[in-house]
Amino acid sequence: MKASKTSKQWMREHINDPFVQLAQKEGYRSRAAYKLLEIDDRDHLLKPGMVVVDLGATPGGWCQVAAKKLGQGGKIIALDLLPLDPLRGVEFIQGDFREEAVLNQLAASLQGKQVGLVISDMAPNFSGVGSVDQDRSMYLAELALEFALEHLSPEGSFLVKVFQGAGFEDYMKLMRSRFAKAVARKPRASRNRSSEVYLLGTGKLE
Repeated sequence: MKASKTSKQWMREHINDPFVQLAQKEGYRSRAAYKLLEIDDRDHLLKPGMVVVDLGATPGGWCQVAAKKLGQGGKIIALDLLPLDPLRGVEFIQGDFREEAVLNQLAASLQGKQVGLVISDMAPNFSGVGSVDQDRSMYLAELALEFALEHLSPEGSFLVKVFQGAGFEDYMKLMRSRFAKAVARKPRASRNRSSEVYLLGTGKLE
């Protein structure tokens, strides 16, 4: 099947993307690694020895960043619907985060340990229908927040990708009610035309 003009344009943009080129040069599995690196440089989220849960982890760029920052004493549990090529120091669960059995498996992997940081770069399979995609995206963000509030340690932090649109303001208000501080971050590696933004909650409130 012949590639569409849109797909050709995307591929051309992807190949010429400086963050794609930098990721290839520095050995990161995706350009998304630079989003987490920039946010962590600013907000100092990743600390040696902490427990991190990475939701929507594949292909593993965020796991790579976390593994380097945490060192050997840290623990990373990653989850995604798609397979993840093995990474040293990362325990991976393949499954649908919306399913209770998968959530139970994830909780069991913590072995009773509280989580210092939950990071979520999850996004739905986009249908092309804006309202449907926004609803699906916010639903995943809501599930991620529920998980974070249940498993984060006191003063733990939560970083989640959301898309600006319906439900965004209400979600931000909820974040502000459950964390001592809630802010929005738009890292340089996030394309300008994308409505994605990362919300960061620090200092989980009891």
